[in-house]
Amino acid sequence: MIEVRRVAVLREVARLGSFNQAAASLRLTPSAVSQQISTLEREIGTAVVHRSTRGVHLTEAGRVLVEAGDAIAAELSQAEREIARLGTPDSLTVATFTSGGQRLLPPALTRFAAERPGVELTVLENEPADALPLVRSGAADLALVYHFDDLPPVRPQDRSGLTWTPLLDDPMWIVLPSGHHLEGRESVTIADLADERWVHGCLEIVDMLDHYAALAGYQVRTACRGTDYVFAQSLVRADVGISMIPQVALTASQGGLATVPLAPPCPCRYIGIVTPQRRRPNPLTAALVQALHDTVAALPTARPAARSGRPDRPGA
Repeated sequence: MIEVRRVAVLREVARLGSFNQAAASLRLTPSAVSQQISTLEREIGTAVVHRSTRGVHLTEAGRVLVEAGDAIAAELSQAEREIARLGTPDSLTVATFTSGGQRLLPPALTRFAAERPGVELTVLENEPADALPLVRSGAADLALVYHFDDLPPVRPQDRSGLTWTPLLDDPMWIVLPSGHHLEGRESVTIADLADERWVHGCLEIVDMLDHYAALAGYQVRTACRGTDYVFAQSLVRADVGISMIPQVALTASQGGLATVPLAPPCPCRYIGIVTPQRRRPNPLTAALVQALHDTVAALPTARPAARSGRPDRPGA
């Protein structure tokens, strides 16, 4: 039988990459940490770490144990939260990225609250890279996250302890200042935009746009590298440049802007829900997941999780 406490020591070694730092964190001596790891290796009959002058790195067996330890820690955290909630009002914590929290989450929470009055709701604003650990640790019950053209952040049998549920295909639009010579076009290609200066509302889009522009034979000229789509669109409105914005984040209806769809090949943002894999699923989490699906189904221009077709023009 594997001793759970030794797995906890291994998790700390893996997190910090050093026996000495793990010892300081755990308030043990480095030799005690080393002994715990050596005993663990004897128990399972194989090495769990590679020791070198450059630090400590997990073997494949070590990675399996750390992932199992993460799942155990998450289950215990969830159990602690459930015990703490006994005799107190129900609560639910949601992590979300900004534009999803602005457009998708509020109507879903309104639906949820109408059916379950009295549930205490907490919302955490986090980008996907920060939201996933919150769900894994039990600090959040679910997360609204996204990815672009790469693989989803959670995949079947990846031993993350998480589940990915596709929610919405969120196509990218070109946003122009009103009166721009491309306004009114049925669609544009990345190649059509070679002479433009760009305002970015998300740093992840910078590398992605560079890739598509390189395929079209040019180098992107950047006017602003921002981290907020609303800010980016305000700069487009001021004629600083053009931008590529996901449909969910569009504010073009406020005036001063025009939107044109991108013709393939073009990037897309994919929005999904990340929940923990639990032996006892939280019924409140399931209810909010359903409310999010209902919200997307009610959006007039939404494309619920299907990677095909051409987007409808916003406001159409």
